[in-house]
Amino acid sequence: MPTPLDVLFDTPENAPADGDVPEAAIEEMREYSAYLDGIIPPKREVDRNILIATWNIAHFRSLTRKWKGGSHDSPKRDYRCLWAITEILSRFDVVAVQEVGSDFRALRSAIKVLDPNWSFLMTDRAEGQGGNDEHMAYIFDTTRVALSGLAGELVVPDEAEEFGFDKGSFKKQFARNPYAVSFRTRDTTFILITAHIDYGDVTQERLPELRGIAKWMQSWAAREHRWHHNLIVLGDFNLERTGNELYEAFVSTGLEVPFILQSHPRTIYARGSDPEAESYHDQIAWFSKGESALLGLEVANGGIVVIWDRLLRDRHLPKGSFAFRISDHNPLWLEFRLA
Repeated sequence: MPTPLDVLFDTPENAPADGDVPEAAIEEMREYSAYLDGIIPPKREVDRNILIATWNIAHFRSLTRKWKGGSHDSPKRDYRCLWAITEILSRFDVVAVQEVGSDFRALRSAIKVLDPNWSFLMTDRAEGQGGNDEHMAYIFDTTRVALSGLAGELVVPDEAEEFGFDKGSFKKQFARNPYAVSFRTRDTTFILITAHIDYGDVTQERLPELRGIAKWMQSWAAREHRWHHNLIVLGDFNLERTGNELYEAFVSTGLEVPFILQSHPRTIYARGSDPEAESYHDQIAWFSKGESALLGLEVANGGIVVIWDRLLRDRHLPKGSFAFRISDHNPLWLEFRLA
């Protein structure tokens, strides 16, 4: 049976080492595609909606050139996993991706599978302690959105204390610099800022970055508002439940997580009945009041994409092993209506 990954196999060295696609993968992706059809709105006329997502695709690095990677294969992510990942990515217009590794085989393969009209931008590698040699990336559908000029990593200015950092902390940058890229669709311009906040061992190690980003974003959003540009913050902020000191630092300057996202479990380890009891890491947020509020964008829908217990079910994997093949984070997404 033809698959979306066949475009990779035109290059002989990419041919699966274990033969044809397994029937279990075909059936699972048929069911999963139907599931995605049911939860994610279609891409309408470009002046009617825009679909934005954030996803920490854990250890998104290389690929094993098989349909089914074995216990001794490294990496664990194989072609079946790539098929599932690209099927999810294809449903959105822009996806902010965290944990892209220094080996780009998985990322480049995903772009090739998606379509010639898809593209990506990413940061330089975050080296040093805390950086984990990771990149952050935006993967986007160029038939739906266009770059509008801005792309850059955020660095701490000399006047760091103005944003809540300790004096002199500009000498120590973010573990992974937040990454800002501006996009436009018709008459609407939006700046996305993705971050992967230092997890740290204790709350106090994460608070300075979260407080600094929140204050910085408030100032930036107000400035962009004068140009009729929107600013949206999204990514893996390593937060905990609402009401926690970390979450309160994140929303302290008026950043708001839309109500439609608040009840969804962010990772495969969280309980659906109590989604904030465990990690509440991933967020999409913006300022909804005053001179920093969104212009020309209204939330129409949103949620998560469930991956655990819908993918690779026949492999009977524990969650820790599943994370290395798909992810431990659920994709988080919003549909905006263009007002």
